[in-house]
Amino acid sequence: MSVTSVYPQLELLLPKVAKPIQYVGGELGAVTKDWDEVAVRWALMYPDAYEVGVPNQGIQILYEVLNERTDALAERTYAVWPDLEALMREHEVPQFTVDAHRPVGAFDAFGVSFATEMGYTNLLTALDLAGIPLVARERDESHPIVVAGGHAAFNPEPIAEFIDAAVLGDGEEAVGEITDIIRDWKAEGRPGGREELLLRLARTESVYVPGFYDVDYLDDGRIRRVAPNHPDVPFRVHKRTTMDLDAWPYPKKPLVPLAESVHERYAVEIFRGCTRGCRFCQAGMITRPVRERSITAIGEMVQRGIEESGFDEVGLLSLSSADHSEIADVCSGLADRYEGENVSLSLPSTRVDAFNVDLANELSRNGRRSGLTFAPEGGSERIRRVINKMVSEEDLIRTVVTAYSNGWRQVKLYFMCGLPTETDEDVIGIAAMAHEVIRAGRAASGNRDIRCTVSIGGFVPKPHTPFQWAAQADPETIDRRLKLLKQAINADRSLGRAIGFRYHDGRPSQIEGLLSRGDRRVASVIRAVWEAGGRFDGWSEHFSYDRWAGCAEEALAQYGLSLAWYTTRDRDEREVLPWDHLDSGLDKDWLWADWQDATSELEQDDCRWTPCFDCGVCPAMDTQIQIGPTGKKLLPLMVSSAPTGETTR
Repeated sequence: MSVTSVYPQLELLLPKVAKPIQYVGGELGAVTKDWDEVAVRWALMYPDAYEVGVPNQGIQILYEVLNERTDALAERTYAVWPDLEALMREHEVPQFTVDAHRPVGAFDAFGVSFATEMGYTNLLTALDLAGIPLVARERDESHPIVVAGGHAAFNPEPIAEFIDAAVLGDGEEAVGEITDIIRDWKAEGRPGGREELLLRLARTESVYVPGFYDVDYLDDGRIRRVAPNHPDVPFRVHKRTTMDLDAWPYPKKPLVPLAESVHERYAVEIFRGCTRGCRFCQAGMITRPVRERSITAIGEMVQRGIEESGFDEVGLLSLSSADHSEIADVCSGLADRYEGENVSLSLPSTRVDAFNVDLANELSRNGRRSGLTFAPEGGSERIRRVINKMVSEEDLIRTVVTAYSNGWRQVKLYFMCGLPTETDEDVIGIAAMAHEVIRAGRAASGNRDIRCTVSIGGFVPKPHTPFQWAAQADPETIDRRLKLLKQAINADRSLGRAIGFRYHDGRPSQIEGLLSRGDRRVASVIRAVWEAGGRFDGWSEHFSYDRWAGCAEEALAQYGLSLAWYTTRDRDEREVLPWDHLDSGLDKDWLWADWQDATSELEQDDCRWTPCFDCGVCPAMDTQIQIGPTGKKLLPLMVSSAPTGETTR
């Protein structure tokens, strides 16, 4: 049956809300397919505002991969702002997609990608507006299968009550396998109902269906065990890994938003995974092994992406873009190809010890300089040994001198506060480092108009990292140290005036910590917060610590637990962690050993260039690190088209 667009009802509401253009769709690159011509229909959601969600690389890739199939379609939906939510409830307009404005509740699958746990309350809003029961066990065959993905899906236990399934890892191939299973089940007449469909998904051993697992607890609140309650599901669910990135050159036709978004650029993921071994970094741990995209594939993607989108900035993305084995040739080749065409290059993620004068020259060759952000993470050599961020102060000064000498006037430095074993002195050391950056920049450039922005984030221990056992610093400790740091920065007024200071207080980090390492009992907190009006918790103007803390105190009391129990206590080696049955490929014994090395301030080298450290990923996945070089070059595109006989680029 065809599904009718809700746009006629929605259009009447748009003049009454802020930024109505974000709800109308019709972007360049968008796809609308015939509902009746396909077997499987996906609604894909990034659970945040349109301006944040529309550039999301993961959603764009899945959107394109699914829409290339003849038997499937995919449309997008985003979190609606509270002003439109209220009107939608008043006028009975359901959660809708922006492509064809179809009701989300009519789709076969509802895929939600969580880059951060702070989007959980937005998931509940979308489910409720869509007419989908919040609790998975209350759904029937008329409701979509709700599938979670993204980095937060590596511990989906806090939302296990609200989702039907979760996919760990890369989605390009996984989404195709899920589509095949749904298609075949529907073609067979939906045998066994919704439970049979979920069982077929679970049998893949790479789709986690929480309903098929029971959790038992000890008297002190810790988990005793997590075990399957059905004979046909695995004890451990494994992550998906797309090994050949060249075979998946997406997005080919990037979405160009009509409304302003947080990133206005064409982004190419030049490699996936990281082996630097930063102990705080969940993304680096769970995306192993390293898989590089070849220089030729990068060049082809950039050429096609610019032609399809008209973007004038190309972002070369990865967890540490300058670590690509052919990054110098990539940047010089692209700079040659687009010289004089007003196309700028940026490396949004650049390690201090990987940036050099050649990269600086290539990134600024066309006269446009995007911002430079470096992340020393810690303010002292000691704390950087603890977190395995092997960057010295000399590395940082050398790097910023390179940047300032090549025309940049501002750099941003990112640090964390609340790291394991951290002291006041470790944090105050950030001020001395920032002061030295300004001194070096002024000396190198001969200009006093030098700026440095220090940005501080609160550390949150994450699953599948060596710090998953660590106690999180309480908000009071973080706030006190940030106050000391601000005083230290401003102690020298001539230098302090050139340093911007941006920070988040410790309270949002504690809530993120609750959601990051929580178990199924945390679902009661999330629901209580949502019912009390919690929305857009990743936005400071909408986040309410008092609401979260109050709901946590009340909801967790029935279990004899507290917010502090989930966040500020150490875990020991024997404790069963809520995500132990979800396999990221990392050996838990190796993670524990690295945690012990951290407390002993021992560094670990990058295994891309040294012998294997037995983290477990490569043997577990029967693979190996994929690195270049290929030896190939990117050459300028020479187009001979001028009537005078001149050759133009």
